[in-house]
Amino acid sequence: MNNKIQKTIQLFLTFIKIGAFTFGGGYAMLPLIQKEIVEKKHWITDNDILEIVAISESTPGPIAINAATFVGFRICGFWGALFATLGVVIPSYLIILIISFVLKEFQSIKIIQYAFNGIRAGVLALIIKALWSMYIQCPKTVSYTHLRAHETDSYLVCRLLLEKKKMLEKKKKSSLS
Repeated sequence: MNNKIQKTIQLFLTFIKIGAFTFGGGYAMLPLIQKEIVEKKHWITDNDILEIVAISESTPGPIAINAATFVGFRICGFWGALFATLGVVIPSYLIILIISFVLKEFQSIKIIQYAFNGIRAGVLALIIKALWSMYIQCPKTVSYTHLRAHETDSYLVCRLLLEKKKMLEKKKKSSLS
């Protein structure tokens, strides 16, 4: 029991670090998640990261939160999922809260505008690095999880198109009456 509590605390602290030092959303967080969770902690493998990305993309919600929840659950069950998710969310929430108060006062200053442009470039570089490392690690065969993710996406798109078609037909009938 004590080991599980320690691991849950480690998960929370690891994902607080990931959440606090990564800007640009979930795809920008993937290299840091891989470095911390796979390379340093050895909690999961590189192949698990690919599976997590596939699952996180096919479920509703931000990819970083889904990934944190999945990793936490895989390592420590429900409590691991809860604390990993809280760890990745809390820093962003606090940073956005602070920035919202400060930004109104300083948004017209040129140096602040340049800093945000620099952050955007850095985020783009992180996203490209994540895509490249996933491409390199991606197996040449398609896994069951990837197939299921694409089936889910295809199903949702078809369902939305069908609903849209039904709405248009209904609207057309009502306008003719």
